[in-house]
Amino acid sequence: MKNKKSLVVQKLINQGVRIFDDERVEIRGSLVCGNNVFIDINTIFEGSVVLADNVSIGSNCIIKDSIINQDSLIKPFTSIEGASIGKNTFIGPYARIREGTKVADFVQIGNFVEIKNSTIKDQCRINHHSFIGDADLDEGVTIGAGTITCNHNGVDSKQTTIKTNAYIGSGSNLIAPLTIGVGATIGAGSTINQDVPDGKLVIARAKQTEVKNWHRSKDIK
Repeated sequence: MKNKKSLVVQKLINQGVRIFDDERVEIRGSLVCGNNVFIDINTIFEGSVVLADNVSIGSNCIIKDSIINQDSLIKPFTSIEGASIGKNTFIGPYARIREGTKVADFVQIGNFVEIKNSTIKDQCRINHHSFIGDADLDEGVTIGAGTITCNHNGVDSKQTTIKTNAYIGSGSNLIAPLTIGVGATIGAGSTINQDVPDGKLVIARAKQTEVKNWHRSKDIK
């Protein structure tokens, strides 16, 4: 006789949900699915989860107390908790979306990205190996790889605001509280601790220096 877990999975299959392997899906709460939903292996659903029409969940994902809207793709090894994901959005692989995050429509969130308590509006792109915490991103913002919002000062969290169509170059550190203006560009490798006006290019990094007459120690191999 089938256990409770497998009966829930079977009910979803009967409703038209495409589950790759019904013995390798865990539902530890309630899961509501729309039409044409696909769930790959080793995925865990906890609390209350809603998957809208045409959502695809990759293998080895953990999704808890979240809503994922139409036509969105969650790539393998992604964790989503207490978040809302919009339409036509892809996340991962290996992404972590933390509690309090709201992701809008047509958003791209790459591999090894972590987002915490932030609002990400339409058509933003957050590339790999970035951390976005306690931030508001307006429409069309691009975040380069390896960018960090430095949101915690050791006592409490501070807010970062990035306005419409701003471009943040790879490897940037944005030290909150901070506002990046509309259409502003931050040069790669910058550490920004002052507000940036609309439409401006800002670069904040040390000048490259060549050390004359330097020789590597023979003891270093």
